[in-house]
Amino acid sequence: VHPDTLAGRSSADKRQEVADWLAARRADTVVLSALDSIAWTFNVRGTDVDRTPVALAYALVHADATADLFVAPDKLGEDVAQHLGNAVRLHPRAAFPAHLATLGDKRVAADPERAVAAIFEALTQAGAQVIEARDPVVLPKAIKNDAEIAGHKAAQLRDGAALTRFLHWLSVEAPNGGLTELDAAAKLQAFREETGVLRDLSFDTISGAGPNGAVVHYRVSEETNRPIERDSLFLVDSGGQYQDGTTDVTRTVAIGTPSPEMRDRFTRVLRGHVALARARFPQGTRGSQLDVLARQYLWAAGLDYAHGTGHGVGSYLSVHEGPQRIATFGGGDEPLRAGMLLSNEPGYYKSGEYGIRIENLVLVVAVEIDGAEKSMLGFETQTFAPIDRALIDTAALTPDEREWIDAYHAEVRARIAPQLAADAQAWLEGATAPL
Repeated sequence: VHPDTLAGRSSADKRQEVADWLAARRADTVVLSALDSIAWTFNVRGTDVDRTPVALAYALVHADATADLFVAPDKLGEDVAQHLGNAVRLHPRAAFPAHLATLGDKRVAADPERAVAAIFEALTQAGAQVIEARDPVVLPKAIKNDAEIAGHKAAQLRDGAALTRFLHWLSVEAPNGGLTELDAAAKLQAFREETGVLRDLSFDTISGAGPNGAVVHYRVSEETNRPIERDSLFLVDSGGQYQDGTTDVTRTVAIGTPSPEMRDRFTRVLRGHVALARARFPQGTRGSQLDVLARQYLWAAGLDYAHGTGHGVGSYLSVHEGPQRIATFGGGDEPLRAGMLLSNEPGYYKSGEYGIRIENLVLVVAVEIDGAEKSMLGFETQTFAPIDRALIDTAALTPDEREWIDAYHAEVRARIAPQLAADAQAWLEGATAPL
């Protein structure tokens, strides 16, 4: 059971919203097959999928706000049945196909992007009138309510402190040599576990030393494990699953002395990250319209990166959540709305040499601008951990960029230092000193 205090809304309230959506389409039933949609709708979480707290299930939500939930009976404790109440009928997951066959006289909505072809075939064979429509849970799940936002903020602070402890540890240990990517990933996980409330990682940690940092979705293994060497870059992209929020953060660190080229590329990435973080945009703006802000300083030098700039993040759910994205390809056409949580993660990758990525999570918020003639939105950065000052070419920054970085680091210091031991506090003081 995912408590209503963290969910911010009861399952009954969420099912009523789906019922209203059905009524507007004169439909009787909607098929939910996306696991995170089911978890969100019923305020339940599970352990069937690695790194994502969902249960293998199907659901049908009806126009009277009742529902049928199909999940293996051994997954359900008494507390779950009690939490769901009489309006949710429970069935074994294996009973789902047979149940679809009973919907012959119904108008049934299903999402062709999320439901497999077999569901559409079963409904058609049963004689149901099938309405193709986007899963009605996708948007409300993406727009976080006040309780979810408060949970995220608490999770980000706890996680930022764990990451900062790790960065302090790395600064002490890495220059001595002998550390490997696997050592670093294990140590970072240990710092997260020390919070006492880590449920899982939100994905397998990307711990990339030197050339492995240039592999965008690198997964360290015994076979690929590299030492973290002096005068190289180390990229670590990681996150945690906490009951109050899901985190995702990337930092790139210079071990020893970085080359002028490394500092130039890092600073271009950082300037793009700052440009996106500071952006103001009218309501209705799509992620695809903002993507260039993060790339502009790389483009100016004929450089780029081959991934999106931002993805949505769930509330103790999937670390990659739609429909919102900041990308010129693959889903950047969803208008951004206040309450959406996204990543801000431009990068640069020099194959065979090094990789750079700077990632914070940002919340879309309403912004008041004096004299504004439109309703405006902006981003509020949610992630707090130092950005490596050794990699910043301060001469390349504008006064506004310096001001943003200094203000961000002051906020990191204020929020994270109280959670640290004295030695890590002293290190953080230097790591977040004004440029």
